[in-house]
Amino acid sequence: MQDLKNIFEEAAKKDERENSHKVFARIRYALEKGEIRTAQNANGKWVVNTWIKEAILWGFRMGALSEIPGKSWNYFDKDTIPVQDINLDKGVRLVPGGSSIRSGCYVAKGTVVMPPSYINIGAYVDEGCMIDSHALVGSCAQVGKNVHLSAASQIGGVLEPVGALPVIIEDNVFIGGNCGIYEGTIIKRNAVIGTGVILNAATPVFDNTTGEFIKKMDESPLTIPENAVVIAGSRPITSGHGKEKGIHVYCPVIIKYRDDKTGKSITLEDTLR
Repeated sequence: MQDLKNIFEEAAKKDERENSHKVFARIRYALEKGEIRTAQNANGKWVVNTWIKEAILWGFRMGALSEIPGKSWNYFDKDTIPVQDINLDKGVRLVPGGSSIRSGCYVAKGTVVMPPSYINIGAYVDEGCMIDSHALVGSCAQVGKNVHLSAASQIGGVLEPVGALPVIIEDNVFIGGNCGIYEGTIIKRNAVIGTGVILNAATPVFDNTTGEFIKKMDESPLTIPENAVVIAGSRPITSGHGKEKGIHVYCPVIIKYRDDKTGKSITLEDTLR
């Protein structure tokens, strides 16, 4: 990875179009092979590989808007970032109907992508995932093994600023329909996010098992603990006219931690794979 980083930095300094395109193509290919990642777990802590995010932004900047021929139709995008070339050797089940996997993201063997879905550049999707209809995996988002991303759910990315951690979904997480996970939130292993839950940097999450709120801190993102089962909830406004009127604001709630009953209710249908 260090060699490719050095090559990128040298090419960015010279900014020679032909060579820059070749270098960026190498970076895209390394991302697609999983050889480099925009973020990774280092000794239990997620860290950003800033130079890779810088390289992706560089690729956008030097690209020219072009008509790019596709297998079914032409599309219009930067010529530096085509749609990824998916073939049977990748072992990804890409169901027809309007889905797209952009060049420069890693999608592992055994992943199912239902239409229409979109996986953006810099994302990492590990083995055995289900990306259901109308779902998004945003730029640089990191998705672990055996994650179920239900219909109409959005996994935000975070490409800029380059030092910011993207959204992280660890192994065996189940995300219900119409959820939104944004702004560098981390969902730890085996967690269950119920239908319609929205999580971002400004969202306090109430843990009903401890009576405490979980929040983003200065040096750490909002982090949902392992095995937590989160549902949509609310809390009363404690001041002003809202208090007088009995108004509530949105507040996700950890209602419990995962048990055998929870596991049975979210078991994926292997026969569909």
